[in-house]
Amino acid sequence: MFIHRYPQKNKWAELVKRPILKKEKVSEIIAEIFKEVEKNGDEALLTYSQKFDSAELNTVIVSQNEIDEAGNSVSDELKAAIQKAKENITQFHTSQQAGIQKIETTQEVICWRENRGIEKVGIYIPGGTAPLFSTVLMLAIPAQLAGCSEIILCTPPDKKGNINPAILYAAQLCGVTRIFKAGGAQAVAAMTLGTESIPNVYKIFGPGNQYVVAAKEYAQNYGVAIDMPAGPSEVLVIADEKAVPEFCAADLLSQAEHGSDSQVIFISTDLKIMEETIEEINQQIKKLPRNGMAQQSLDNSHFMIVKTLEEAVDFSNVYAPEHLILAVKDFEKYIPSIRNAGSVFLGNYACESAGDYASGTNHTLPTNGFAKNYSGVSLDSYVKKITFQYLSKQGLKNLGKTIEIMAEAEGLSAHKNAVSIRLKK
Repeated sequence: MFIHRYPQKNKWAELVKRPILKKEKVSEIIAEIFKEVEKNGDEALLTYSQKFDSAELNTVIVSQNEIDEAGNSVSDELKAAIQKAKENITQFHTSQQAGIQKIETTQEVICWRENRGIEKVGIYIPGGTAPLFSTVLMLAIPAQLAGCSEIILCTPPDKKGNINPAILYAAQLCGVTRIFKAGGAQAVAAMTLGTESIPNVYKIFGPGNQYVVAAKEYAQNYGVAIDMPAGPSEVLVIADEKAVPEFCAADLLSQAEHGSDSQVIFISTDLKIMEETIEEINQQIKKLPRNGMAQQSLDNSHFMIVKTLEEAVDFSNVYAPEHLILAVKDFEKYIPSIRNAGSVFLGNYACESAGDYASGTNHTLPTNGFAKNYSGVSLDSYVKKITFQYLSKQGLKNLGKTIEIMAEAEGLSAHKNAVSIRLKK
């Protein structure tokens, strides 16, 4: 790890840099995968499953029988936990539903806006070493609440051609309409282009490795929207003298275990707290099954001592972390100063894991500095907003002259005439 004592502001730009992935070769691979899926459909997906997942498949479709069997194999304890998380996530996202408010901008000129769910959405769920069934909840629940009529899910199979049972259980619980055995960039290509089995969608959601991320970006060339740009997961912890080093270390490690490219930053105003946090990390990491990946992440992490919490928050705003933890006494004081962050955790007991699983907020968040201009996934991510307006005869009389003058000034006579011809009637 890199330790910085009172870094000057002119050094911050260097400290907030994320690793740059070489995209040239990745882009070539993605273009070839899209070409193959467009040409050969399901056959291409089956070939890629064998090549990348070592899975021999006859079909990419997950049957209802497989879903039912998965439900039977998930423990009652895990089912109860998933259901509790679903309740909280549903409650939080339901609060985001907007009512219709009609505004009379001019007398008898009435304008309003209504939400419409995106009809077809695709959800990508990684498999591999950490099958993210929690992400199924985060993406499918708001899609269902938004009224998306078709919610399809793609996830890679294991070597035996099976999908993790918890993923299938969560998908059925949260209203996913169809599930497919397809992973990686080829799954994104299938949801973009459509195959014999997998329908094309209008917007794609979900995390993944650099190939999945690149495929989502490439999908936009075909008019398909995506949730947000993405990069490796990250956390920034700000701690004062009241922070608990044991807790801070656990939070940093919970992020580091995501992968070797995860970003971990710790900032404190107290040298003793920082030293004790580092010692806690060294002790706790020994007990982690994924300690190899966590250690690689920590090797590239940054630990800083700064003079004030205001300076720490300023640095955080420049970094724009996916997750920000304020392990400080008077955290309310600093809330108004936070401008760039995906999700914020306040106090010593607000661990990032709460947001990752069950507090109710969404864990699909902007990374790689995109918290400066993107929000995390919410109900709004799944809806389009359509404006409506009604003008009565008197309403057009009240507003007509304004429109005519503006249209004439822009040299658009037909626009002016559309008003004038009505006023003459």
